[in-house]
Parts: sequence; structure tokens; C-alpha cells
Amino acid sequence: MSSEPPPFGSGRSPDDDPFRKQPPPDQDSGTPHGTPPGEPPYGSRPPPYGNEPPPYGGGGPYGGDPYGGDPYGGGSFPNDPLLGMPPLADSGKRVLARLMDMILVGIVVGLLAWAFRISQYTVDTDDIEFSRSVGQEVLAAVLYIAYDTFFTVRNGQTLGKRVMKLRVANLSDGNTPSTQTALLRAAVLWIPFAFCCACVWTAIAGGWSFFDKPYKQGLHDKAAKTVVVSTE
Repeated sequence: MSSEPPPFGSGRSPDDDPFRKQPPPDQDSGTPHGTPPGEPPYGSRPPPYGNEPPPYGGGGPYGGDPYGGDPYGGGSFPNDPLLGMPPLADSGKRVLARLMDMILVGIVVGLLAWAFRISQYTVDTDDIEFSRSVGQEVLAAVLYIAYDTFFTVRNGQTLGKRVMKLRVANLSDGNTPSTQTALLRAAVLWIPFAFCCACVWTAIAGGWSFFDKPYKQGLHDKAAKTVVVSTE
């Protein structure tokens, strides 16, 4: 049983998380995912395709164990943390979800900056009030981090991820991240975005998932030890 405290505001323990990692199928149970009754133990049977390689690079629907494997599309090896997890999210869908989140929070940042007169900069004769710029950067960082942390702790889904049917999960157990994990993940993503290199950092941190193997993690996922998976 997980010793991790229940996520802030979720009202449930990690063991009650409906998306948590499912236990791998028992190879000796005689169930459809294990060794059928009367069959020799797994590993002593001949391959189902003789000497021919299995189609599409694997025997199961996700290229896993042809005798059952992981029904959730995770890895094929006993120690693979993806065993029992839903399939990893498509990186293109992650980008679309992130753009939706950036637009939603950006609108709120702009409205609040206008309401409190925290413009990006103002010109008074020959002086540029750089303090206004810093004020808007702080506001943006706080709102982006708060938004990302709140929804990630709630159910692993920001509004953009909900639309794209994705969610954030702990790599270790598939549970919804704790407040500490979600806050670390959000801070790594949004602090550089707000204060120094918005476009460049977003492209690097988020785009990392296109090339990362085997878990398709962004840099913020690596820092928090999370993955993004599909909910379809």
C-alpha cells in the first residue's frame, strides 16, 4: 500500500485513485492473461509463429507479450514501471493541451494586469518603468504555477489535458501526483517561462517528450518523476 499522503483537495487516498497503476496479470493464475490450464509454463512454450517474427514487432496489441502481456500497453519487462499503466500520451496532443492552458491562463494574466495597471512597461517621458514588467512576470508565474498545480493534484488533468484526454501520473505507481510533486513539476515548467525565456524554454521542456525514450517525458516530468498518459 502506498505511503504517499492523499493529494491535496482530492478527498481520497492514493489507493482509491481510479487511474492508479493496475497490478500486472498473474502468469500462473490460469486466467486469460496467464498460463492457460494444461499449457506448459510461460517460457517453455514455442513461439506462436514458429521461426517467423511476430507481426508488427510484437505478439500483443502493443507489441508486448504474445501470450497476454500488459493489457494497458505498458512495457514487456517485469521491472518496467509502465506495466499496468495506460498508453503514454502522444506528444502532439500534449502540445495542443499545453497551448490551450497557456491561452486560458494568459487571458487571465492579461485581464488582471490591466485591472491592476500592471502593464508590460509604461513610458513616462524618457523613463521606462521596468518594475511594471517584473510585476507582470511575477503575476504570470504565480497564476501559471497555481493553475497547473491545482488541476494536476485534483485529478492529473488541466483543462487542456481534459479536452485532449490526457492525464499526469506518477511514473512509480500511476497515482495522481501529490501537491509537492505537482508543484515541483509546475515550477520547473513555468518559472523560466515567466521570467526569462518563454518561447525557448517551453519548446525545450515540452518538446523533450518528442525525443525522450522510453517514457516520453518533458524536462518537467523528469524533475518530478511523472509521465503523461492517455485516458482513452
